[in-house]
Amino acid sequence: MPSKKALVRRPSPRLAEGLVTHIEREKVDVDLAVEQWEEYTEALRTHGWETIEVEPADDCPDSVFVEDTVVMYKNVALITRSGAEARRDETIGVEEAVASLGCSVNWVWEPGTLDGGDVLKVGDTIYVGRGGRTNAAGVQQLRAAFEPLGARVVAVPVSKVLHLKSAITALPDGTILGRIPQLDVPSLFPRFLPVPEESGAHVVLLGGDKLLMAASAPKTAELLADLGHEPVQIDISEFEKLEGCVTCLSVRMRELYA
Repeated sequence: MPSKKALVRRPSPRLAEGLVTHIEREKVDVDLAVEQWEEYTEALRTHGWETIEVEPADDCPDSVFVEDTVVMYKNVALITRSGAEARRDETIGVEEAVASLGCSVNWVWEPGTLDGGDVLKVGDTIYVGRGGRTNAAGVQQLRAAFEPLGARVVAVPVSKVLHLKSAITALPDGTILGRIPQLDVPSLFPRFLPVPEESGAHVVLLGGDKLLMAASAPKTAELLADLGHEPVQIDISEFEKLEGCVTCLSVRMRELYA
């Protein structure tokens, strides 16, 4: 049986100082962000996920975006090394969390850089964004960690958004959702569904036909509902001000060994 565990991490009191790269900085309401984070984690639990809280990293403003700290494939955890030097301390605590779950732990080493937000898994295909936060050496180390386990790694140029998963995610059948203006090479993806809103490109697969989505993408939610999916929409407005989305607030662990 597939596992349904999700790593999450409580927002730092310094969340409003988080990095922004491709958007204008807006004022972040940290108290509201905490409420939204609690609603996010509750949505996961409501749909059968066990949430595992990583030790908070209060001195790391972006630490709530826990997906960037580790990439999972089967029972192997690859601890990342962010291209943003200010974010590298966020991996502390994540290593302990994945090791406690029985994962084999590996690390990205200098000169490699890799952010988990640049990695999209579709079955045994792993798309990895090569851009601002992930470099060629990071892609090579991802390949070395996961290809021997049966993965096929496909590097994707990323220059218009922060991370690959800022532009695309995937539906349960493997169809890629995205906004063509945000993609460097849309033709890399064999099945592609364009969506009408930027945040509509971001879904978390909750199980069955259920898709966790941001409330800021009502038109995309309607489109996906018409295609037979069941959108579960939540407000993550404060995290969107920091280029965050529904995927980066957790690490979904679906393939842990029993």
